Formats: sequence, structure tokens, C-alpha cells
Amino acid sequence: MITTETIFELEPPLAILTFNRPEARNAMTWAMYDALVEACDRADRDDSVRVLILRGAGGKAFAAGTDISQFQQFKTPQDGVDYEQHIAEVLDRLERVAKPTLAQIEGVAVGAGCAIAVACDLRVATPESTFGIPIARTLGNCVTGAAFSRLVDLIGPGHAKDVLFTGRLVGADEAHAIGLVDRIARADAIGAAVRELAAQIASNAPLTIRATKEMTRRLLAQRRLSSSEARDLIEMCYGSADFKEGVAAFLAKRPPKWTGQ
Repeated sequence: MITTETIFELEPPLAILTFNRPEARNAMTWAMYDALVEACDRADRDDSVRVLILRGAGGKAFAAGTDISQFQQFKTPQDGVDYEQHIAEVLDRLERVAKPTLAQIEGVAVGAGCAIAVACDLRVATPESTFGIPIARTLGNCVTGAAFSRLVDLIGPGHAKDVLFTGRLVGADEAHAIGLVDRIARADAIGAAVRELAAQIASNAPLTIRATKEMTRRLLAQRRLSSSEARDLIEMCYGSADFKEGVAAFLAKRPPKWTGQ
């Protein structure tokens, strides 16, 4: 369901979903993930929609990952498996939207926020934007097989391992150079730039665009890790003492003390 944490706007030929927790850098709650799925469903049901745009409120963040406080509820490795499976299903739904999807990125797109952006068809960012999945230095968990596969498909295995091994954030220029970002626009012009791109796409033959998008998805899906193929790695990370330490350290705003256990 759409909540106050998200805003859905219908402006044919566009549909726009805004992540609306600027005070928390638009960190994703469970309800926001549900709202993302609902926005995908609404875009697909409405023939007047030709392009779906995702963006974050406040100008400082697209989405700063999942709200970490929710991880305090996790008790067993299965909780981690269930969470990653749910995220995999949400991102799969986003990837399967029949209409083109554009991520309008202002500020940080990290963790699950980066994964959401990667699952979109195209990404337009401001020069100040930063990207990354810094879990190696924050939480000690891991991403789903599908999310990892998308990242490797987009930027290649070397760049993907660099980003994930170091946990560093990548600036917009580097992100553009490695293929993580498609276009860069000034902060005061990004809204207009995204709308111009969306209008150009929307003016073209919708069935050609749909076929292009779906053929690309099917091609990439043939070499994607399934949830079952990555389950042992997800259980290893989420069932570890390091993950509990990572969550506790993140919420306490202190450096984690890793043990490899």
C-alpha cells in the first residue's frame, strides 16, 4: 500500500514514486518496499503510463538502504534468508515492470538503495551523488544472488568486487565511467533532465520498447544466480556473530569489531 513514507503521482505518460523519509535519508521500511511493488503494479495496469520514475525526497538521498533498526528483530539465519528473499522478490517485480523505469538519483544511493537503482532500466544522477553497498564495513551481511548478478552485469566483476570488498562509496563521475550511471545532470536541472529523457522514451513505439526491455531481461536472467544457489552464503552471514555486532555497532554509531565468526 502507498503510505506517507512514499508519494505516488500519476502524470501521464509518467508515473512517479517518491521515497519520502528525507529525515532518515529515505531509508527503506517494510511498508516502503510494499509501496514500491504497488507502484509497479499500478504502472503496469495503467495504459496511460509509458515510464515509471523513482526518486527520493529532500535532495540528499535516493535511498540509504534498508532501515537498519528493523534488523534488530532478526533472531535466526532464516530471518536473514527471508529478508533477502523478500528483497529479491521486490527487485524482481521492479525489473519486470513492462514500462521503462528511470532512477532519479540525488545524493546517496547505498545498500538496498543502490540495488533498487541498479534494478531500474536507466539511472540519472547529480554530480554530488554517491553509490555503494558498504556492508563489508558496516553490517557484515550479504546481498542476494540476483542483486549481485545485476551489479556484475552492469559494471563487471572487477568493479563489483572492488566496490564490495572495500565498502567504499563511488562518486558520480566514477559511477558514470564504470557504467553504473547512464547520465549526469546538475542538481538544479535533474528533474527536467529526467522528464526530458522520459518524454523522449514515451514518444517512441511502446511495443518496441517493451520487447527491447524484456529481451534484455531474459538474456541476463539466463546467467543469474538463483536464491537457492546463494542461500548458504546468506545464512552464513546473517547467522554470524559479526552480523549481530554490525547491527549493534551501526545503531550505536561506533566502528564494528569483526571476528570472522
